[in-house]
Amino acid sequence: MRANHPLSRIEYQVMWNRLISVVEEQAQTLVRTAFGTATREAGDLSAGVYDTQGRMLAQAVTGTPGHVNSMAMSVGYVLDKVPLAKMNDGDAFIVNDPWQGTGHLNDIVIVTPTFRRGTAVGLFACTLHVVDIGGRGIMGAAQQVYEEGLYLPITKIVDRGEMNQWLIDIIAANVREPVQVIGDIYSEISSNEVGGKRLVAMMDEFGLEHLDDLAKHILDHSREASLAAINRLPHGTYHNTMMVDGINGKSMEIKAKLTIGPDGIDVDFAGSPGMVQLGINVPLCYTEAYTSFGVKCIVAPHVPNNAASLATIRVTAPEGCILNAKHPAPVAARSIIGQMLPDVVFGCLQQALPDGVPAEGTSCLWNVRLMGGMGRVDGDPAVLQKATPFNVTSFHSGGTGARPKLDGLSATAFPSGVRNVPIEITETIAPVLVWSKEYRTDSGGAGEYRGGLGQIMEVESAEDMPFGISTSFDRVVYPPRGRAGGLAGMTGRVELASGKTLPPKAHSSIPVGERLRVSMPGGGGYGDPRKRPAAKVADDVARGLVSVEKARELYGVAVTADFAVDEPETAKLRMAVAAE
Repeated sequence: MRANHPLSRIEYQVMWNRLISVVEEQAQTLVRTAFGTATREAGDLSAGVYDTQGRMLAQAVTGTPGHVNSMAMSVGYVLDKVPLAKMNDGDAFIVNDPWQGTGHLNDIVIVTPTFRRGTAVGLFACTLHVVDIGGRGIMGAAQQVYEEGLYLPITKIVDRGEMNQWLIDIIAANVREPVQVIGDIYSEISSNEVGGKRLVAMMDEFGLEHLDDLAKHILDHSREASLAAINRLPHGTYHNTMMVDGINGKSMEIKAKLTIGPDGIDVDFAGSPGMVQLGINVPLCYTEAYTSFGVKCIVAPHVPNNAASLATIRVTAPEGCILNAKHPAPVAARSIIGQMLPDVVFGCLQQALPDGVPAEGTSCLWNVRLMGGMGRVDGDPAVLQKATPFNVTSFHSGGTGARPKLDGLSATAFPSGVRNVPIEITETIAPVLVWSKEYRTDSGGAGEYRGGLGQIMEVESAEDMPFGISTSFDRVVYPPRGRAGGLAGMTGRVELASGKTLPPKAHSSIPVGERLRVSMPGGGGYGDPRKRPAAKVADDVARGLVSVEKARELYGVAVTADFAVDEPETAKLRMAVAAE
């Protein structure tokens, strides 16, 4: 095709869209065949296609920023170790090195070359989160990555179509849920194979011998569109800080400097705290992933994600700080702080776009990681050996921050984008009972636009045995902040139903007869709460989202017993505030 011909640009765009459809089918194959709930139910995965130079050309819509933006680096590392010329049709490579594009050991990447007529034309990669990788777990007090589980360097797992059974056996012998983990790995291999077949069919249909010209079109146009969006913003340097809970009662201040210039956006986290001896450290690849995602959400949300659009956002952090943790630091729970980074950069971008940035949300996931059996909980070994051994991760979340013209979303994961896992699934695969799962009244920050609500869950053992929870939660001390006069959301809490508070970053045992209660944070509000229409406040009260007391105290709205607005009383309340 002649690149300067008008029709060629249309054809390129059609092929670009087709390529995105190919990787979406790749991702959906992974969802449909996966064994673990993280992938099958929550969509905690990524899928993408790369050119022969290892540049990501397209990513699936299904998936998380932390996976896909980190995975963008993994293919380059694989090609550094095994050049494409040394790969064969039917090969596949596995890696879970946190510093080579996964962020922690529970994320496994599979990279597969695609051949057409005996020639390598590209590569497919996918990532998913396995329920267990051995070691001490997500929050098991590991002080080095070696204690966090099985560490897989770049290794050939399929050789010309033949599985490396020795490697499969090693993985199965080192994890607590071998059926789920090995099943997930097979799903990843199948997912890449489907992507490769669809790519070859596309190339046959359009008569493409290689992807070079299409890659150039995609990357050039993505870079141009990204820079055009960036240059619509006022150039300058903007600063923001955010307090996070930290560990052992020692809070931390994340600092960011964001500079907007003609050739892109630079984000520097200099001044952020150093590494700690707990797995909340973040490898730079994961820092880059969520920082760039946060910038793109505000600046260029409609530009497809690929190597060129990502390259316009450059992220740095001092070596050895908590956002650029070096090997062998523990990193299993890197998402706790890593997923806060969009909110951190939102605070910078709000200064350039005063009316275009949402309030802070819960951000970090509040996944309920439950386990039972010998060695997983405190108790009498003679009793525990009769318990059903299990490990289950049930994905859940608090509320998102309110937006400049819309309320926040309740019980919705942002920035990860994963779905909540239905309780019926959790109860089917683990011996637990979920007694309640409901919105947490008043947890959303008050504002003209209300923050999204968190949720409350109560869980109990189904077999008269103790069980454990591995908590990796933030926003217990410092709530999501409101914006433009909006109030903060409510902080979260982990406790027993009897009242005992449990630590938010630790492994805890739930005794027989006790219920675990997890109360998740709400998002911050946006704008003056007294400007929220009284009818909306009354509707919030009717739906149980806001209490009668908080409607009066925070919004200046008096709501009657039948959920109508008491107009005279409301007028008095709001006039009193205006007079102040």
